Amino acid sequence: MRLFLIILTLAAGLNTRGSSVKIRDVTTVAGARDNQLVGYGLVVGLAGDGDKDPAYAKVSVANILERFGVKLPAQAISAKNVAAVMVTADIPAFTKEGSRIDVTVSAMGDAKSLQGGVLLQTFLFGAGSDEIYAAAQGAIAVGGFIGGVGGPGGATVQKNHPTVGQIIGGALVEREINAEIVVNQALEMLLMQPDFTTCSKMAAAINERFPGSSHALDSTTVRVQIPEELRSSPVDFVALVGNLEFAPVVPARIIINERTGTIVANANIRISACAVSHGNLTINIANTLTASQPGAFAEAGGTVVVPNTDTAVTEGNARMVALPELPTVETVAASLNSLGVTPRDIMSIFQAMKQAGSLHADLIVK
Repeated sequence: MRLFLIILTLAAGLNTRGSSVKIRDVTTVAGARDNQLVGYGLVVGLAGDGDKDPAYAKVSVANILERFGVKLPAQAISAKNVAAVMVTADIPAFTKEGSRIDVTVSAMGDAKSLQGGVLLQTFLFGAGSDEIYAAAQGAIAVGGFIGGVGGPGGATVQKNHPTVGQIIGGALVEREINAEIVVNQALEMLLMQPDFTTCSKMAAAINERFPGSSHALDSTTVRVQIPEELRSSPVDFVALVGNLEFAPVVPARIIINERTGTIVANANIRISACAVSHGNLTINIANTLTASQPGAFAEAGGTVVVPNTDTAVTEGNARMVALPELPTVETVAASLNSLGVTPRDIMSIFQAMKQAGSLHADLIVK
């Protein structure tokens, strides 16, 4: 039986309208962005769970051995204890040389598991760049396992994905990525969730503290001019702006995840007056075997087993329920629960309401 979850952010205590947040919690500073790194490497010590001797794994092992003065043809090398992997990482802005960052290691070939493996030194590159920004190495932590021999007569038990692992702090930063947040004595604050009204309100909140310094450029960006007395310390100014509070506008939104059965609705959703009918339809098909015998006057024949299919279709008592205009999320939940429907049924009802024009909220289905 699957577990379904419905979450409604109630207006009592959790009403998002009028609640204040710090600017730093809903924005980022233009220029202070993460960068993605990627590299190709080898994981060794896999006790037979590595790649089944693909050509690229053998060539990679031969290249590494050659670096240490051992020259062998790729055909003479076994790679069963080795897995070719891709190593990925995010390097935050302003990360200095010598700092450590986390890396994710993912098998490329047909290795069964990376459990117990060690990543050999792997260089990480930026997007479209030949420059080395970090070097990764170390023992891999895999949040899963695989056991058993599999195949005919065997059983295999697997938990999570043993072909993907992490090395916490496994990469040393070799090159700092330059980041510039102040341009022409101004910085730009970027909303994580773009909205014209929220952007305008944020600019007004900054202007209350630093008059005439800010204006909204679009639904995402607020440009803030640094006051003359703080231009020598832009970091302090960013901290001051980030700690200012304002009340953002939260759009009415419902998130539906059909894979997990989760529904999340915030307190701003509205439903116009409508009528909803819901009924359960069950189709039951049962196969039975029936013995068929020839008649008393038949010239020849014998008893024959004939399959028989019984089909039963039942439908629950559907009710047409009139829903008035619903001003709060509590009344929405209470009205839908009065139908006695499951969260999966509520998903279908929400989608039908959206198509009918009665649901006034963004409906996002994942």
